[in-house]
Amino acid sequence: MVYENILQEIESRQELLCALNDYIWDHPEIAFQEKKASNRIIEILEAEGFAVERGLAGLPTAFSASFGEGHPVVAVLGEYDALDGLSQKADCFHREKEPDTELGHGCGHQALGTGALGAVLGIKRFLEDCKIQGTVVYYGCPAEEGGSGKSFMVRDGVFDDVDCAFTWHPCDSTDLFSGRTLAVIGVTYHFTGVSAHAAGLAHIGRSALDAVELMNVGANYLREHVPQETRIHYAITDAGGKSPNVVPAKASVFYYLRSPEPDTLLEIYERVNKIAEGAALMTGTQVEVEYHKGMNSLLPNTVLDNIMYDNLKSVPYMEYTEEDIHYAGKMKDTIQNQQTTFEELLAVLDHEDKQKILPGREDVIYRFIKPRPSIEPLMYGSTDVGDVSRVCPVSQIHAATWAAGTQMHTWQAVAQGKSSILHKGMLYAAKVMACSAADVFTAPEFIEQAKKEMKERTAGQKAVTLMFADAKPQLTRR
Repeated sequence: MVYENILQEIESRQELLCALNDYIWDHPEIAFQEKKASNRIIEILEAEGFAVERGLAGLPTAFSASFGEGHPVVAVLGEYDALDGLSQKADCFHREKEPDTELGHGCGHQALGTGALGAVLGIKRFLEDCKIQGTVVYYGCPAEEGGSGKSFMVRDGVFDDVDCAFTWHPCDSTDLFSGRTLAVIGVTYHFTGVSAHAAGLAHIGRSALDAVELMNVGANYLREHVPQETRIHYAITDAGGKSPNVVPAKASVFYYLRSPEPDTLLEIYERVNKIAEGAALMTGTQVEVEYHKGMNSLLPNTVLDNIMYDNLKSVPYMEYTEEDIHYAGKMKDTIQNQQTTFEELLAVLDHEDKQKILPGREDVIYRFIKPRPSIEPLMYGSTDVGDVSRVCPVSQIHAATWAAGTQMHTWQAVAQGKSSILHKGMLYAAKVMACSAADVFTAPEFIEQAKKEMKERTAGQKAVTLMFADAKPQLTRR
């Protein structure tokens, strides 16, 4: 349902929100180091009367900001971390990095966090105008890229009092971001052997690198005997040195293990541990297992998704200028290997959406909402929103912020990070989330229905979180 006071409030904050987006883009920060971004968002929320709690789950850049009192407690999830190696000048139609940084917002999290802020400002206005009891909470969630900040927050019980949550993600198209993802475990196997002269005294040596290579062979054979959706991939992070005439005494390999069901993934993890132990036995080495992190698979929620999809269709869609269309066309010309063609999208659109296609430039910017799939899709990536979705119902959307065909984690996504197209998509997403939250505040029975569905979907599962107690945040530049 569209709430005019919400739309008006977010529109009135357009200048503030666009400036915040651009500030975070101008000061990219990676996992767990997002001090400038989190501080600026907190400053705004405190000035708006939100009560802020910093350092959630022991993470310096994680925070909550709440307004209102009592239940229902409705959360909006915000992110603001950047990526390493994606420095790029804004509005530049070729690859050219910023001179003073290696970092860049290649996944649009500067807009994600800002759009979430816009949503809670709209919800605050709604609660005040309608004098409805309840609490809206902005959760500042660090380190989605490689750090799994939300998973640490779930492990620490941060979301236990939340009744439901909404979030969004920048994209080249607009749709309901719903379906299953893959749960993931990140783990490093450190092998220790005995160094020796590789020619003169090779029989004394015990090669840690041999152990790594044998482990990788064993893992490759395991691929045949796991559920077909499983993914096993690795990187040798320490090959033991660069001298072939020295038997390597140290070597390490970093594994990502993924599967749709968390309980199944834990079983696969134990099998990979056995392979590592076998490699150590074969080579006369020792192995140490360093568990970095675990993320649960995303749990869709039909009740909340219905509300979000209705608002996607009801909130007035973005209007693009000729300058926007020209800009998108120039950016699209730089993009190769597009995942989805315009013809494929056109084939699934209904008549109403086909009328929204831009004559002559229909393939440079998507101004329609993709229909919901007939069956619940399985997406082969992973997100730490999955952990949140197992302690409270969650729904999320994509909103078009980039030229058609733009992929995440590319320089083109970074280059468009302060564009008019991005600003419009960000504000639209804020309105959709805020109106969806207003729907559940107005009719809290939706929350009970959503919670019931979540419990039914998780019935019989053991793994609420895969973030073990000994896992620690990794301050990396990955």
